[in-house]
Amino acid sequence: MNWLALDTATSRASVAVGSSATDAVEESLDGARQHARALLPMVTRVLERRGITLAALDGVIVADGPGSFTGLRVAAAFAKALLDTRPLPLRTAPSLLARAAAAASPEEMVMTAADALRGEHYAAVYRFPPGRIETVMAPRVVRTADLEALASSLGARVAGDAPPRAAWLLELLGRGGGTTEVRNVQSWEPVYGRPAEAQAKWEREHGRALPDPAGATG
Repeated sequence: MNWLALDTATSRASVAVGSSATDAVEESLDGARQHARALLPMVTRVLERRGITLAALDGVIVADGPGSFTGLRVAAAFAKALLDTRPLPLRTAPSLLARAAAAASPEEMVMTAADALRGEHYAAVYRFPPGRIETVMAPRVVRTADLEALASSLGARVAGDAPPRAAWLLELLGRGGGTTEVRNVQSWEPVYGRPAEAQAKWEREHGRALPDPAGATG
């Protein structure tokens, strides 16, 4: 099988094609400002290295946040454009879950976190019984200073801050609790985790919520 995996939730854009992390062809690029222009060429290159075309894809899996507002929208827009022309299944999973699955031992409870700026992190906790995944704490914004205490209170190990890899998303396919099927692709939006910086600035300056902000509901 050949699934296209996209993870642009952080300042690293990562693209992979394959059926698992071990057999995937993968490419990554650091620099959040490069995501929009770089994603299509990256996808083209990994398909070429895999020796296939878009017509041979079996599905698309996207890291749906939380994370960078701009980065997440880049991958979402790409996936929507692709699936508007090809009726492929779309599945999503938190980038934090993919990182946790790559770092965890069987039965272990693991916390993963990603920098959310402003003295905060996006954090989540997962447990990995054989054949399935349990979400102990869904992704949320946590004060950076509180991460260790929160993990300790839940009995979770804090995983190292490894950069995300799209190939790790492939390992979630077929595991109970690992991915979510998107049925209405065009209305789907990533889980941003909190408002974009521009929206937050507008609301601070005006003292009220921005009317109908794009992607507010995630």
